[in-house]
Amino acid sequence: MRQGRAHRERGGATATQKPSWLKVRLPSRGEYFRVAEIVRSGRLHTICQSARCPNIGECWESRTATFLILGDVCTRDCGFCAVAKGAPRPLDPGEPDRVAAAVAALGLAYAVVTSVTRDDLPDGGAAAFAAVLRAIRAVSPATRIEALIPDFGGGTAALETVLAVRPEVLNHNLETTESLYPAIRRPRGNYRRSLGVLAAAKARGALTKSGLMVGLGESEADVLRTFADLREAGCDLLTLGQYLRPSAAHAPVARYYAPEEFEALAAAARGAGFREVVAGPLVRSSYGAGRLFEAARDKDGAPCAT
Repeated sequence: MRQGRAHRERGGATATQKPSWLKVRLPSRGEYFRVAEIVRSGRLHTICQSARCPNIGECWESRTATFLILGDVCTRDCGFCAVAKGAPRPLDPGEPDRVAAAVAALGLAYAVVTSVTRDDLPDGGAAAFAAVLRAIRAVSPATRIEALIPDFGGGTAALETVLAVRPEVLNHNLETTESLYPAIRRPRGNYRRSLGVLAAAKARGALTKSGLMVGLGESEADVLRTFADLREAGCDLLTLGQYLRPSAAHAPVARYYAPEEFEALAAAARGAGFREVVAGPLVRSSYGAGRLFEAARDKDGAPCAT
C-alpha cells in the first residue's frame, strides 16, 4: 500500500494517469438491453445508472442489477457520489410491486436493493424499504435479498423495520476512513453512527456487510484501523474498490491502487477476521454480491440468513 517509488514499481498510477485496468468495455450483448428494457418499462431506478457504475455492462449482461428505491434524488450531498442531490419527490406507492416484478422477470436468485438517503422522511424511508423487500418475498420467495441501507439517521426503530423482513444480508457502507469523512462532505460523527448501525444489526442476528473506497488519500494505518473498527462492530463481509471521481465537483482522486495492492488489502482484511472479502479496482458494494454471500456461507458451512 505504500506510495511513491515502490508504488510505481508495482504498476500503480498517479491521480492524473488513469490506468489501463480501469478501462471497461461497452455493452454489446442482448441481455444488457433486455435488462435496460425491464428497468425502463418498470419505471425503476438502479444504482448502476445513478452512480455511473463501471460494471454496468458486465452485470447487466449477466441479467442482474441493483435496484435504487425511494426515488433517485438524495437529500445528502456527499462529495464522492454521482447520485442526484436535492429535494426528492414523494414516495411512489407502486414501487414495491414494480421492483418485485423486475426481480421475477430477471429470475434473480440474489437481489440487492439499495436506496437514496431520505432525511426528509420521519423514518428515513425504512417502512417503504421494508415494503419493497416484502413484495419481493411475495413474488419470488426463493430469492435471497441483500438490503444495502442508508443510516436512517441512526434510528434503531427504522433499522428494526428493515430487519423484520429478514434480508439475508444487511449492508451499510462505511465508504472511507474516519479522518477522510470531511473530505467527502460527511460530518466526522457519521463514521461512528455508521459503525453503530452495523453493530446494532449484528446484535440482532444479521449477517452484516460494508464497503470501502480507497484512493482518497488514506494511509495504510487509516485502512487497517478501519478494518479493526468494522470488525469491532461485528461486520462479516467486506468489499474494497477504487474511488473514481464522477466529476470535477467531486472529491479528487489522490491515487490509483494497482490490482496487486487490492490483493494485499484483501489479505489484510481476511487477517483482521472478516468472514469473506472481495477487492479490486472496479469492485463496488453490490459487485458479485451473490457470489460473496455463497462464498461466506460455504466457507464454514454455517447458515448466513438472519
